[in-house]
Amino acid sequence: MSTPATGRHAALDQGLNGPFTSLRYALRLLEAVDRHPDGATLVALARETSLGLPTVRRLAELLEVEGYLQCQDGGWVLGGTFALLGQYNREQLVKARLNRKLAELRDELGAAVYFSRYHDGELSVEAVSAADHAPAVQEWVDFRATAHASAIGKCLLGQLDADALRDHLSRHPVARLTSRTVTDADQLMHRLERQPATVPVLDLQEYALGTVCAAVPITAGSTVGCLATSMPVDNLHKLKAAAELLAARAAPLMLAMAV
Repeated sequence: MSTPATGRHAALDQGLNGPFTSLRYALRLLEAVDRHPDGATLVALARETSLGLPTVRRLAELLEVEGYLQCQDGGWVLGGTFALLGQYNREQLVKARLNRKLAELRDELGAAVYFSRYHDGELSVEAVSAADHAPAVQEWVDFRATAHASAIGKCLLGQLDADALRDHLSRHPVARLTSRTVTDADQLMHRLERQPATVPVLDLQEYALGTVCAAVPITAGSTVGCLATSMPVDNLHKLKAAAELLAARAAPLMLAMAV
């Protein structure tokens, strides 16, 4: 006579046809399918899992509806849902790694740090690492509409081709935000064309009075991105060294995100 299951296992073993029994069978089936990347028949899977063929067929059909399994040429393989789950997990891991690296860089600089991208015709600040001792710049006008005035925006716009740049400026006309803002589109384009790719882009109170910024481009495949920092204008004397550190950290940062 077997010893009765207790506690958590008792709850899982309630009835041969209970939901937890079905779950265990489904997991056993998925593990078996995973061992056959070229596909396996239901008969082979029933034999390998020691489950009855009707049970295997019913579970396979249910898992197929949810996208966890699919049948190809008579053989069952893992479905696309697993790829989506893996992609989600990878994106979460990459995001966590990015935030950790930005926080390290923020503390090293003693200033807020930003990672931004340009995609689908718009500027997007993907991540910001700020703290009490390293406050982020206040977004008093939408960053997407003021790329012409910020270090982040100019760094991203400078990586576009002429047609894409003109398209952006046609949708987001240059506007005066401070007395230092460049408000002539032709002059702005000329400056961006002459900006060396290896030299950090600066914003000396063009977006907001009292704040200076620096940004360096990031190249990773087709990504148009940049790494940037901001600080009070009183720390202007620290901006050059901060920009140099950004440039030195950009490549390792992208490598860490890709691994």
